[in-house]
Amino acid sequence: MSTSLDIVESPAKAKKIAEYLGDDYVVESSVGHIRDLPRNADDVPAAYKGEAWARLGVDVENDFKPLYVVNGRAKDQVKRLKSLLKDADELLLATDEDREGEAIAWHLIEVLSPTVPIRRMVFHEITPKAIREAVEQPRELDRRLVDAQEARRILDRLYGYEVSPVLWKKVMPRLSAGRVQSVAVRLVVEREQERIAFRRATYWDLQGTFTSGAADPFDAALVRVDDAKVATGRDFDDTGTVADGVVVLDEARATGLRDGLTGQDLTVSARESRPYRRRPAAPFMTSTLQQEAGRKLGFSSSRTMRAAQRLYESGYITYMRTDSTTLSADALSAARDLIRGRYGAELVPDEPRTYHRKVKNAQEAHEAVRPAGEAFRLPDDVRSEVGADEGRVYELIFQRTVASQMIDATGETVTIRLGGRSTDGEQVEFSTAGTVIRQPGFRLVYVEESDDGNADRERVLPPLEEGDTVTARELEAKSHETSPPSRFTEASLVKRLEEIGVGRPSTYASIMETIQDRGYVWKKGSALVPAFTAFATVRLLTQHFPDLVDYAFTARMEEELDDIAGGRAESIPWLDRFYHGDVKVRASGGTGHDALGLKELVSDISDIDARAINTIPLGVDGDGVAVAARVGRYGPYVARGDDTAGIPDDVPPDELTLEKAIELLSAPSEERVLGIDPETGLEVIARPGRFGPYIQLGQIEDGSKEKPKTASLFSDMDLTTVTFEDALKLLSLPRVVGTDVESGEEILALNGRYGPYIKKGTDSRSLETEAQLFTVDLDEAQRIFAQPKRRRGQAPAKPPLAELGPDPVSDQPMVVKEGRFGPYVTDGEVNASLRKGDEPTTLTADRASELLEMRRQKLKDEGKWPPKGKKKAAKKQAKAKKRASAKKAGAKKAGAKKRAAKKRAAKKQAAKQVAPAPAADGES
Repeated sequence: MSTSLDIVESPAKAKKIAEYLGDDYVVESSVGHIRDLPRNADDVPAAYKGEAWARLGVDVENDFKPLYVVNGRAKDQVKRLKSLLKDADELLLATDEDREGEAIAWHLIEVLSPTVPIRRMVFHEITPKAIREAVEQPRELDRRLVDAQEARRILDRLYGYEVSPVLWKKVMPRLSAGRVQSVAVRLVVEREQERIAFRRATYWDLQGTFTSGAADPFDAALVRVDDAKVATGRDFDDTGTVADGVVVLDEARATGLRDGLTGQDLTVSARESRPYRRRPAAPFMTSTLQQEAGRKLGFSSSRTMRAAQRLYESGYITYMRTDSTTLSADALSAARDLIRGRYGAELVPDEPRTYHRKVKNAQEAHEAVRPAGEAFRLPDDVRSEVGADEGRVYELIFQRTVASQMIDATGETVTIRLGGRSTDGEQVEFSTAGTVIRQPGFRLVYVEESDDGNADRERVLPPLEEGDTVTARELEAKSHETSPPSRFTEASLVKRLEEIGVGRPSTYASIMETIQDRGYVWKKGSALVPAFTAFATVRLLTQHFPDLVDYAFTARMEEELDDIAGGRAESIPWLDRFYHGDVKVRASGGTGHDALGLKELVSDISDIDARAINTIPLGVDGDGVAVAARVGRYGPYVARGDDTAGIPDDVPPDELTLEKAIELLSAPSEERVLGIDPETGLEVIARPGRFGPYIQLGQIEDGSKEKPKTASLFSDMDLTTVTFEDALKLLSLPRVVGTDVESGEEILALNGRYGPYIKKGTDSRSLETEAQLFTVDLDEAQRIFAQPKRRRGQAPAKPPLAELGPDPVSDQPMVVKEGRFGPYVTDGEVNASLRKGDEPTTLTADRASELLEMRRQKLKDEGKWPPKGKKKAAKKQAKAKKRASAKKAGAKKAGAKKRAAKKRAAKKQAAKQVAPAPAADGES
């Protein structure tokens, strides 16, 4: 009996596919990528450590040959796959049909070195029909897709590993640069700069409630006064200047008009009617799914994609990383049948709707994101089988797909204008508009949200005709301020990246997560706020490496990668031009990136003025002294001459005005010089710190790598009252208690991360109080060491800061707690620190589960999840499953043998019955 080994990326996908394949198939997962470029020096094999290019992991002088290594967490899985392959007659590679999936399949072939036939399975949904067709219609590995993915991976490695060190030296350690990441940060920073440059303008308007006979009252707004248009927010530019021919109402004039028009009759001067028709939105592709989930559900891009990934792997939706809005014939039929049965045949258009969309950097998947199968499962049925996030995302996909195949929403939009005069004789005009939906069509199922969170709303106006009279029953004068451009949300940033052709479906979610993890961006509600570090980074890149963050240049790179994927270009010459420059362009006098290449651009950074890069001018104070914000080693601060003050974490850049900076500089400093240390002659300084107040001995010297000695204040000490004597005692730690009689080892008293303790060699014991650090003597220390080791006694657990309900992934209760290093959220299995902008008392359940999932994913990437206990349990379960499978196979085999034996016995018996009988005595 032949056996096929079928390899996919994830255990969940493997489990689902195994349900649709028979006993002749063994389905196993690679658990993502089994190998990649080395992440750090420890990953580089010993044979390559001496190579000049080992740091990059790419041999840039020899056709950009990459150095791939099997990372720690994948080694055990590779062993398992090799073991399974020994008993297989063929290898099926069923990874996703995009560049990433094709590359995983190629890496599997390279590492496993199979000697059996290899087939490539491709499908866009995990359903019995799709899996059956994939097995029956395999294809060859597409090396063009592999080349494109490899070129992208090498390009991103060269970009990140060559540009990031420039940021470390000129801005701050541990920063990172990236081909798409840096462009995304630039977009967020430029939007914040627009907000900073924006000048608010104040204007007033007049809103009225009008009545006409027995008809319902309706609202209208003042639009003209004496033939001049009344200003609204859109009539002002970013400098606060209003357009010509527009009148700006102030409070006096607005209230005067209110008083002069209240109770007056106005005439319907015009009634305009035009047909309303709205076409349904196209089915989801990756970017629109992320955008709409952000608007309707409040989900981040990564949270949306995690839910979609689980839905796909469980067979509920089609592949979720795609640029296509096309639906297959099966999907069109399923949607139209569902509409007929559920909403009525009259809502089905005569012909199926088709949506064609050409994207510059199109993904290789060929269908929109939709419910899987030939008959769509209803959201209520799916919701009972999946997690909360998955249920909400599935409902969104279901509604959008079904609505896309329904008829248009139609109706009528009416605009009414009212004319009259105030008691002061001023000619005025009010206007209002309303839409009446006659045929809701697709709106019965789904209405798309706009970027401001609003959708088309139906509004009915009374049946007024030109010449009718209405009365101004109530008028209200309102003051308004013009608003700066809105900050990007994750949804609108993804939309903007897609518009300029930067990034692709598989990268949007990771980019949103990366720019936050790296500290470039933090969230204020759903808005993305750039950190001051982002300003310095973008300034450095735009001034010194403009091509690397140029929108057109980055989009062109995406197109060139598509050319490689399509076989229209070769990857090695393209990488060579990017890294080493173009000889022809250089010869013609070119000096930009195309001529010099990345290597030469980053080779000499001596002309980059770090101080200038990290300085954001804010203006001058009343004495003419310059005030600026700066990015420093320990965070952002404001400076005026020698005066400095830290910038609070929750102050967005557009709110750091000159006035705010002066206020921060004028506030009394908590830092105090307590005296001069008699031994060293250095200042003893009490300072506030990120992790609590502390004592510092001496100042940090510019250019010195040596850090001053520090000591944390005890829990019962206060920064404003700590004395010089207290400070000297703290700096004297660790204290030598004495020498152990038996071992001769020195016993030390120390204040550690988890509290006070004593140490002898590698052995340690906790102390009950911080005061014991100065009072514990040798006898007491030896008595403590003589006792069995136990966990340090802790104070009674503090009640949680907030309880947020069950986590949709682990189904365990989420609580917010106060930790030693700040508040964090936990479900009992995973702890996730709150981010900048997250408040413990206002943290939502959605945000808490998002933080936990981000932490969970990071632990997975580091090979630390699931924990060892869970891994052992999973292995035990896998072994038990294997034993059960082997037992089943053995029983099946034994049954087959038994049936064959019975068959042979029956055949033998039948042969006996047809043979001639022997002659009886006396018979002839």
